[in-house]
Order: sequence, then C-alpha cells, then structure tokens
Amino acid sequence: MQTTAQDKQTAGAPKPRRLYVYNGGFLTQSRIRRILTLSGYDIKLGKPGPDDLVGVWGQSPTSPRGEAVARATGNPVLRIEDAFLRSVQTGREGNPPLGLTLDQTGVHFDGRQPSDLETLLAKHPLDDTQLLNRARDGIAMLRHLHLSKYNAFDPDAEVPEAPYVLVIDQTRGDASVTASGADKAAFRDMLITAMVEHPGNRIVIKTHPETAMGHRAGHFDDSDSNERVSLNSDALSPWALMEGAVAVYTMSSQLGFEAILAGHRPVVFGQPFYGGWGLTDDRNPVARRSRRLTRAQLFAGAMLLYPKWYDPYTDCLCDFETVARTLHSQARAWREDHRGWTAMGMRLWKRAPLKRFFGSVGTLRFQDDYTKACAASAADGSQLMIWAGKADKITPSPPASLYRIEDGFLRSKGLGATLVPPMSLVLDDLGIYYDPRSESRLERLINDSPKLPDVALSRAEALRHTILRAGLSKYNLDAETAVPLPIGHRILVPGQVEDDASIKTGCAEICSNLQLLRATRAANPLAIIIYKPHPDVEAGLRLGTIPPEEAARHADVMADNTDPIELLKQVNEVWTMTSLLGFEALLRDIPVTCFGMPFYAGWGLTQDQYPDLHGGRRQSGISLNGLTHAALIDYPRYFDPRTAQACPPETVVERLRTDQFAKPGPALRLLSKIQGVFASATPFWR
Repeated sequence: MQTTAQDKQTAGAPKPRRLYVYNGGFLTQSRIRRILTLSGYDIKLGKPGPDDLVGVWGQSPTSPRGEAVARATGNPVLRIEDAFLRSVQTGREGNPPLGLTLDQTGVHFDGRQPSDLETLLAKHPLDDTQLLNRARDGIAMLRHLHLSKYNAFDPDAEVPEAPYVLVIDQTRGDASVTASGADKAAFRDMLITAMVEHPGNRIVIKTHPETAMGHRAGHFDDSDSNERVSLNSDALSPWALMEGAVAVYTMSSQLGFEAILAGHRPVVFGQPFYGGWGLTDDRNPVARRSRRLTRAQLFAGAMLLYPKWYDPYTDCLCDFETVARTLHSQARAWREDHRGWTAMGMRLWKRAPLKRFFGSVGTLRFQDDYTKACAASAADGSQLMIWAGKADKITPSPPASLYRIEDGFLRSKGLGATLVPPMSLVLDDLGIYYDPRSESRLERLINDSPKLPDVALSRAEALRHTILRAGLSKYNLDAETAVPLPIGHRILVPGQVEDDASIKTGCAEICSNLQLLRATRAANPLAIIIYKPHPDVEAGLRLGTIPPEEAARHADVMADNTDPIELLKQVNEVWTMTSLLGFEALLRDIPVTCFGMPFYAGWGLTQDQYPDLHGGRRQSGISLNGLTHAALIDYPRYFDPRTAQACPPETVVERLRTDQFAKPGPALRLLSKIQGVFASATPFWR
C-alpha cells in the first residue's frame, strides 16, 4: 500500500498493538482494517500473547469465538462497532463505514455493563468551551445537512402530516434490542403505552431501513395498522420526521439519540447509550447513570471524543466535521443520482467525465435525439440532463423537469476548451446561473442564504480563506505570475468570450470587450486600466480579440498570459460585464462594478450599472459568506480524481493546491490541438 501522510506522521509512534481476530470480516473488509491500522492496531490470526488484544464485532453472532479465546488466554477484548455516522446506504448494500467505535470495557448499546462511552459520559469534565461550541455546531451541521447513521433518503420527501406520535421500530435480533431484553411483546407494549399516553394523537411507526429494503424483519407489520396507527417505510430524513412529532418512543434505536438532538425528550424502553443522562424519559433506567448532561455534552462525548473517524480522501483519521462533510457529499450524489440519468446532446469528450460524476450510483445513458431521450426517461424513471447552452435549442420548449449542467466555479487546472476534465459541475433544475432572465437554483440558494446556520457560514468563510491562501481560481492556469503595473488607482478589466451565453443573456448595452474597455475608461479617465484577455481567447479557441492598437487607446497595460489571481493582488477595483473574475475579486474583498448581471450581482455586493436585469428577484443585503456558501458549497457537485468518488469542495481545493488533479489523456490532448486549428468552427466541437 502506498505510504500516506498519516503513515508518515505515526512513523515514530509506539509500536502497533497486536489485535487477534476470529471473524473473516476483519480480513475481507478493507475499510475496517484500515481504520484499525490507523488507530494503532495490527490485525493478526492465531493465539494472542500476553500483551495482545482480542477483537470482536460488538455482540455479533461471531463474537463468542473471540470471547472464548479471551477467556481461555486472559486477554482483554476490544469490541468494534460502526460509529454513529456510518455511510449513505447500509453495510448490506456494500457501503464501507466512515468511522468505528473501539471499546475495551463493553459495547455502547448494552447497558447491562459499563462501556468506555458510558465512562466517558459519566466522568469526563465535558466543560471545555471550545469542545462544547464544536458540539453545538455539530448538531446544527447534522440538522442542516440532514445527516443520520444511514442516508439513502431524500431530505425533501413528504413526511406524514403533523402532529403525530413517532414510534420507532428496529430489526429483530438487533444486538441493542437483545441487550435491552426486548422482544416483539416489548415493542407491542411500547406501542400501547404511546397510544394510552397520547389518546388524541395519530401514531406513526417508522420502520428500520433494513426492514424497508427486505433484509431483516421488524417487530411491527401491517397487522398493527388501524385507523389511528400507520406504518411508514418511506426513506425519510429523521430530522424532517422529528419536526412533526409531538413525542418519540423508542426501545434503543439511534433515532432516539437524534430525537434528543432535535429537541425531544424521547421515551426510552431499553438501555441505549443516550439513556439515563437526564435527556430521556427512561422506563427501564440504568441505575449506574446519575449524571445530568446537556445535549451538547452528550454529543461531545458520543460524536467528538468516542469514535474513530476516517477521511477516505487523505486516508487518515480525521475529526467529526471532516467526516460530516464527506458523508454529505456522498449522500448528495446518491440522492441526486440513484434514479439514473438520460443525458442529451453531450459531446463525446465530455461523456467519460460525466459518467464518473453522475454514473456511479445509478445508470447514465447518452441520447442525442430529444424525442428518444424523453421516451427513455419516461420508460425507466431516469432524470433528463442537458448541457445548459443547448437547452434553448430544444424544440418544442424544454420540459420543466430538465436539469441543465455546466462547469462549476472551481473547475480544474486547465481550460475546458482544451478538454481538461472538470472537478466540479453544477446541476440546475430551475434555470442556469449565468442567465438572469429567469430564476436559477443558484439564485434561490443565494436568496435563502440568510437562513443558513452559523456553522455553515463559518465553513464558507474558512473555505474562502483557504482558496485565497492557495491562490486558486476557476481554471488555475500556468501563466506569467507578474506584469509591471504603473503606480496609481488600478482597475482590472477582464476580457470575456464574446459569444459566451452569460453575455448573450446577462448584458444590456455593453456586450463586447471593446465596449467594456471604452465604458471603463470613460468613467475613470485618470485610472490605470489593466486589460486581461480571456484565456480561451488568448489560446485562439474563442471569439473576443481586441486589436492591440485599439486596446491601447483605452488600456494602460495589456496583461497577456498573466495569472489573474496575481493581478487581483495588485488592483483596487474590477470592472466587468459578467466575468467570473468579478466573483473571485469579491472573495478577496475587491470592489466590483458590473455592466451585466452575473450570478454574484444584484445582491448589494457589487456596483451594478444595469440593476434591473434580474427582474427584481434578488434581495439586497446578502453576506459574502452567504454568497460563497451558495456558489461554492451548495450549488456545485465535486469529484475527486484520486479516489474516483464524490467529495466536498475542501478536497478539490486540496487537490488543486497540491497538483493532484485530472489531466486529459493523449487522445484528448491531440483533439485539443486539432480544434485549435479549427477555432473558428467551435459549434462543431463544443
């Protein structure tokens, strides 16, 4: 295996402790092996020595093997279990865990004896301000991102009509149910108790995901339904479910823990780890537990201190915040892709990157004929996507359910026009970000950004500063890093591709590079104006060249083949039509004047020469962090070329910073050179 940063970091650490196992899963499941290795354990077969541990999986059917060896040899047992944020789908669907709990005292779900988690919750001070602030932010993060142990659900799926009492079912034979001494009769008693204690309310029984998928039976079935009681096996967000509940009843389900985080005081009939700390109504209390905890303290112990979290992109152990971002990016990919896609009118060179982005969960098929694509979508329930610039060419008008796709704002190192594959793409079900004539999904996200929790805005601010420190932009081209600039008030004017859709749809009177230069000079006769041609134009691939003698009449400096990010460090303002460089200037707190209506204009962050181009939909007073979150976190999808899976933006930033990015193969490089020869015939290759 390749040496990782974590391996190097632990090279001088104590020698790994040998862990003897008697369950084949520890050998065949590479993710579990890796987390154990990174946690300081060396997995072995055979007979343990005096200083060794015996590893077992919780209280699974295979655990007695290891327990028998431990009793015979006198070695301690390490009980291993999934952490409380596990994966998108269940392990039975083949999803590896993103974290483990490692317990040398007991197992967290068995209240009959102490566990390391119980001891931590009982004795750890849990009074560190920074720790508790992280815990509060973590709870808000889970709620905002709709994260749970398993995440194969649509956060916007319709939940039962409120109000209702929520009764949580679990699978038969579940170890936590067995540890609580519960059976079908106990679950029946729980249901009856809920009905008696809430005589005027409907009862909703939530089935376990594995029951809904047919893997394991639950304790309730259709025979328990009546005019007052209903079973719900839909894939729903637990956070959305908790919103409509007036009470929550559980035996030992993790949903009881999430009910606490959502503000409930669940009624608990078993002895789960979260019971007995003053946050639950315990009908079978654990006598040992007498401490009273806050929600933040319970979360800090169970989610921040107890588990071992894993980052698949760096192959290292990580913190809770990192794993939450990872899980959300993977859950988003599942939620958007599991129905499959039918993609229309995609050029051949784009198809492989699109398959990597959108075809790992469901199928992605390509169809050039619009009628056939619609028929295929109707037949198998797949969703329709099209490259945004081609949507308006569909006749009759495109269907309302059509998704438009475009490059994201942290795209790659290299131009799309030179066939460099993207690391970010956007899917828009309303419009497209560069067209202000109608609402786009990005516009709605920006309008909704004042509702974001503080933890989301803090994440956006941290991401913005990381991008600035790394000096990243959309394309991250290799160029001359500096150009001599005269002393004075410097205004950067970025050139654009003049047949670009953002100019065609988002500009009024000023819609060419020469017009932009003239207008900027007319408004700033004494300023130092720096004109930066667009990279595609410089490469001879797109339209927008200004004759040098004409540009010299209005610009003091021609910044050809110059790194735009280095220019931004030296200028006082940016004047643009709709260039993304205006957004990158805003990220750096540089004033921006817009002659068009790009996605970042109209919110009170820019000086807009034509402020009515957005049709009055954009509200003022949006914060820069809110704009950043919408444009760089909520709107795009990201893909990690190193691990070939969906990832958060922070991972793409790190890949671009360290030059671990996708590059075109030999065939695409040859095609890129050929299309440079035929640059004037772009409709044939774009």
